[in-house]
Amino acid sequence: MKSIATFFMFVGEQAGKAEEAMTFYTSLFSNSKIVSIERYGAGEHEPEGTVKVAKFTLNGVEHRAIDSHLEHQFTFTPAISLFVECESMEELKAVHQALTDQGSELMPLDDYGFSKQFSWVSDRYGVSWQLNLG
Repeated sequence: MKSIATFFMFVGEQAGKAEEAMTFYTSLFSNSKIVSIERYGAGEHEPEGTVKVAKFTLNGVEHRAIDSHLEHQFTFTPAISLFVECESMEELKAVHQALTDQGSELMPLDDYGFSKQFSWVSDRYGVSWQLNLG
């Protein structure tokens, strides 16, 4: 097996926002970058310039993303989330604020017994994140 990576497909209202989301995510976490973007060209089945396939890293872990303007019966769901171990309360609060801006809290930042500080959020793109003070 060569690798396993999380794959983000931006559909529905989020179609066309893959690059915007990758730029946002890579700005939040150290050791993160957009590695490559292949775009749709003129005459292809998706709008020209949108993301055909992209690779990006968050804290050194590779992920992939695409845009899809086709009609799908699904979008992102909290049943799958990215779990983030923060090193400090300041880092946790900063990431929490950035991800909930235009997003929502599924579990507010609090002490839940299993963690002194934890929050579960959905960002502006509908991607679900669990934030933990590790």
